[in-house]
Amino acid sequence: MTNSATRPFLFAKQALTSLLSIAALGLALASPVHAAIPTVKVYSTGDPIEKPMIMSRFIEMSAAREVPDVSFKDSDGGSVNLKQFKGKVVIVSLWATWCAPCLQEIPMFEAIRQRNKDNDLVVLPISINEDSDQVAAFLERHDLGYYKTWLDPQKNIDNVMPADIVPATYVFDGSGNLIGFLRGYLDWSDKDVQPYLEKLIKKYAKR
Repeated sequence: MTNSATRPFLFAKQALTSLLSIAALGLALASPVHAAIPTVKVYSTGDPIEKPMIMSRFIEMSAAREVPDVSFKDSDGGSVNLKQFKGKVVIVSLWATWCAPCLQEIPMFEAIRQRNKDNDLVVLPISINEDSDQVAAFLERHDLGYYKTWLDPQKNIDNVMPADIVPATYVFDGSGNLIGFLRGYLDWSDKDVQPYLEKLIKKYAKR
């Protein structure tokens, strides 16, 4: 039996629960259907590379996965395609101008790009902004005009991998097969990241 003193608190709790349920339902209904991780297996990747703590959330897949051949455009109209970097590990960084953690990752990925110019590693940032015209202005505004990025306003990337979370990082072997991913922010400037990337290059660049 509920006494009069506790009744207002119960009503408030029930009201809050109802509001949260409605909000969750609204988010679920508003969320579009996104691509899943590709399922066509190409080869077994064997024993996983030992991960440092900073890379604990990175998933090295037990089997490399074939992905569709999709192209992306840069701000000058040039195109890039995941299959064109034969013999190189490709790191795809998905980002958007409205994503605060993405802004933090940009200088880190540029540092990785510069550090690995002579290695078999390509950093391929892809913006999923629906209004591509915003991207160049955004980078300039944050003194990042030097950052080379590609654009995907139609979210063609959804034909390759899920684009429902940014930032997100996907890694491909030297033949353009997906071999690993990490969804969410990571401190890519950590000292243990580069040695791990070098192990990925050694294992996957010539696959």
